[in-house]
Amino acid sequence: MSQASDRQRSRRLQAAAAAGVLTAGLALGGCTGTPSPPAPSSSFPSPAPSSSAGSSAPASGTPAPGGDAGTAAGNLPQLVENLSPSVVTIFTQSGLGSGVVYSADGLILTNEHVIRGATTVEVGFADGQRVEGTVKASDAVTDLALVQAKRTGLPKPTYQTNLPKVGEGALVLGSPLGFENTATAGIISGLHRSIPGSASNSLSLVDLIQTDAPISPGNSGGAVINMRGEVIGISEAYIPPSAGAVSLGFAIPAATAVDVAEELLASGTAKHAYLGLTPGELTAQIADQLGIQGGSGVVVLAADTDGPAGRAGIRPGDVLQSMEGVELTTPEKLLAELRKRNPGDTVGFKVKRGDQSLDIKVDLTDRPATNTTR
Repeated sequence: MSQASDRQRSRRLQAAAAAGVLTAGLALGGCTGTPSPPAPSSSFPSPAPSSSAGSSAPASGTPAPGGDAGTAAGNLPQLVENLSPSVVTIFTQSGLGSGVVYSADGLILTNEHVIRGATTVEVGFADGQRVEGTVKASDAVTDLALVQAKRTGLPKPTYQTNLPKVGEGALVLGSPLGFENTATAGIISGLHRSIPGSASNSLSLVDLIQTDAPISPGNSGGAVINMRGEVIGISEAYIPPSAGAVSLGFAIPAATAVDVAEELLASGTAKHAYLGLTPGELTAQIADQLGIQGGSGVVVLAADTDGPAGRAGIRPGDVLQSMEGVELTTPEKLLAELRKRNPGDTVGFKVKRGDQSLDIKVDLTDRPATNTTR
């Protein structure tokens, strides 16, 4: 098939996908369309009035003030008192979010969407002090960023890189709607969650921790902690009640946050495996257009001819059924599997093309900084 034919097919498939697939993203406002799953909202609000209080940050290797984790375990007021100095409020021209101290010298970990478009911010601490902060580095793929605040001697909490267990208690600390130093409580509701429909406009909403501890606009970038006072996640998104949801919040696991933060500190960027295609849901309309009867998989809406998938022979209209033996049921599942791979890895796909079944090997590369495909 010629490149011109590929482009035509890609345009037809993307039009069909736009007509039939609910998109989900980090913009406030929830979802449209049924019966597709609801879209998540980010916890990053538009500007809202807030008090002058903030939240102070923790130092690397330095225990948070107020007692050790063993004493605080199960004592919610003590946990909040211990950890509040380690959670900050981040103010930008477009709104506010939250952050967590990453090192004693003023380094703050937050969401990329909180500081997006900004080079300088204001950082508010629990003791009421506010200082200037500079955006040091960010990674849109995982929605993480580092801000350097002009303050030292901060208490860094312990980041627990082992996943929690479903049913464990959880506290969320942050600044929902500008109410700084807010604590909400619940449990860990699920692990390895991906937000249905999010792959069309976000790479970050996969492999998340789910919690019923309320997360609201402004919590983005704040801390999710366990009953031992350890940070187990960075607040990321929630599905709003207007979408029919009840207490559906999501956080980036601490292991992901720490790995990306260390990469950003070392080189200013984080490396991610790159496939070079645009995945889409295999809707009934698209399946009919492709002449596919039944089955599941991820349809290739577009493929970069110079990217890894394109060079391997994958083209628009192909249906990716599995990757290294793992069934691909949704675009988000594909993104979650790619998260586990590194640039330079070779992965095998089972591909359906019309009535053909193909085995295609793809050599993954490092993701280009400005590329919008997966």
